[in-house]
Amino acid sequence: MEPTEAKAITAAGVGAEVDLPASDAPARDLEDSSLYFNRELSWLDFNDRVVQLVEDASVPLLERVKFCAIWESNLDEFYMVRVANLQEQVEAGVDARGADGLRASEQLAAIRARVVGQRERVERCLERELFPSLAEHDIRLVSPEACDAETREVLTRLFRAQVFPALTPLVIGLGRPFPYISNLSLSLGVVLRDPDQDVEVLARVKVPKELLGRFLRVGEDETTLVALEDLIAANIEILFPGMEVLEHWFFRVTRDTDYDVSDEADDLLQAVEEELRRRRFGEVVRLEVQRGMSSRLREPLVAALGIEGEEVDEFDGPLDLSDLWAIHGLKGFAELRDPPHSGVTQPRLLGEDGEEADVMAAMREGDILVHHPYDSFTTSVERFVKQAVADPNVLAIKQTVYRTSADSPLVPSLIEAAERGKQAVCMVELKARFDESANIAWAKKLEEAGVHVVYGIPALKTHCKCILVVRREGDGVRHYVHVGTGNYNPKTARIYTDVGLFTADPQMGSDIAEMFNSLTGYARPRGYRKVKVAPFNLQEGILEEIERTIAAHSAQRPARIRLKMNSLLDAKSIRALYRASQAGVDVSLNVRGICALRPGVEGVSERIEVVSVVGRFLEHSRIYSFERPGEEESIYIGSADLMPRNLYKRVELMVPIEDPRVRADLLDVLDRSLADDTNAWTLGPDGAWTRRVPGDEPRSVQRELTARHAARASESAAI
Repeated sequence: MEPTEAKAITAAGVGAEVDLPASDAPARDLEDSSLYFNRELSWLDFNDRVVQLVEDASVPLLERVKFCAIWESNLDEFYMVRVANLQEQVEAGVDARGADGLRASEQLAAIRARVVGQRERVERCLERELFPSLAEHDIRLVSPEACDAETREVLTRLFRAQVFPALTPLVIGLGRPFPYISNLSLSLGVVLRDPDQDVEVLARVKVPKELLGRFLRVGEDETTLVALEDLIAANIEILFPGMEVLEHWFFRVTRDTDYDVSDEADDLLQAVEEELRRRRFGEVVRLEVQRGMSSRLREPLVAALGIEGEEVDEFDGPLDLSDLWAIHGLKGFAELRDPPHSGVTQPRLLGEDGEEADVMAAMREGDILVHHPYDSFTTSVERFVKQAVADPNVLAIKQTVYRTSADSPLVPSLIEAAERGKQAVCMVELKARFDESANIAWAKKLEEAGVHVVYGIPALKTHCKCILVVRREGDGVRHYVHVGTGNYNPKTARIYTDVGLFTADPQMGSDIAEMFNSLTGYARPRGYRKVKVAPFNLQEGILEEIERTIAAHSAQRPARIRLKMNSLLDAKSIRALYRASQAGVDVSLNVRGICALRPGVEGVSERIEVVSVVGRFLEHSRIYSFERPGEEESIYIGSADLMPRNLYKRVELMVPIEDPRVRADLLDVLDRSLADDTNAWTLGPDGAWTRRVPGDEPRSVQRELTARHAARASESAAI
């Protein structure tokens, strides 16, 4: 296949046709760009699967509204970081291509086409299905113009009393600088005419939804809503007395929010704070406008914001659909939602008569697996830290923080530990994108309380998720460890699927103690006994597992590789999986988001299957299983996806699973994830993700695990 042909295929993506090699074709070059999908377009394919859930009539109505909001917020972050980076490459004339071979300009063109198509589908679904269906259940989003005279009078009073005081109209031109327009803000652009001087001027009015909310209740009716921007537009003349309002249009700006902090900064915390302030004024990467905006407003906006015509998107429906979370959050309407879910207590952490079990005593009896949100985060991870703080024999508690929530009890527990005289250490990653401000605030509070706060290794983000408790026992100490695949965030632990291991294994504890010493001190690890840590030995360890599996495979005694992760992008790892397929090893991949590997290519990857599950909970766990004849499966869990940033630019932690009960549970998760035919899509060699059709007995990994954990908890409580 010619390189230009390969690029066109990769850019076309979903639904594109691809010329696969004939069966008698020579051995393929595994670095051939046609064997790799583009990262950005693959991510958009993931967001397309979210759109399909918006369109799915079998999904409860308010959950479909929620997926609209998720689709938009996903896209915002994508533009703020990924698209911004591509635009910088084009402007700088940098030709930095990935394994797929696509130029930045080619990617931008393909991104725009896909985003516009997805947006049209979401708008169509909202207008034709979701909003009418909501109205049938008495949830109405009304415009002031469509209300009767009495309701319009109520809305005018509401505007004058609550909205008008929060507005600041800003004139554009007339010797005044163009007003700063903040990232993701929703605005009205207004064209005015001064009848006395017979001149036209432009003005901008920011919609203060951060202060007042996007939707306001009409009268005492809790479920009849008016969009804040529509209420402002209906009363726009009040803002400009004496002026003639000729027209008004809505628009929204997205800015580049990526930043780079020098690893040579004397004070990393101060440097990150300064970068966050500068980030507010990042370059504009996208302008969304209401379709039909006149040139007399559009052209000055485009010129003032310094963008190109292809960076402007026109839409018919409401801008910023992420605010639909507010409609999803309306009280009541249980029949329009997924059934309520609450995680259960892991049976091994249940004490007698429902009392709290001693977590560390349970760990001494063997490793324990927790799987959130099916298992409660509160009665496992939070309880572990709480008991460690209260235990007089605990000498030290060390924890990593990548992302957490404002109401998380874990960080305050470290403060309490320090106050009790224990050694409390917190590795805070200040450069966790979009959580920098929260992490800075936590770091300051921790330092003020006497907790040892460190910010990691220069040039690397610390992304691993672990807690180390050092307890005095007998004449020595014992290490108790929790290693997870998700953040220490009680909110996301209710909606992300993550696994965590509690272990008192001496070697694993020593490894993680050494890892913490390398993070807090100035030392290189001498060599880990069991764990794999990026960027030191993780990728080499994964490649070694693949090669060992290839070597162990035979037709008589087949081997198998099964991996579950968020993203698969690393070219070295993909080539190793291609070699496994070529050797006859069956490879099953459960990849939620980005997948650069092209399955089903004859002579390269025909033994590789790629499945994605997108459903109620965000699939977030990483489970790597290598099954070789004549030996136990080699299974790992941890924080790393097979992406260059995880393998080379972050501190990541993967731990082996040795306890037979834990191994069986993880293999069961892999079985169910790969068998799902309710919320699962299969990736084809042409780049198309095809949604599976449920069989006579539909399979849903999330539904099955919810039922399984509830039943197991009930059985344990009955004993």
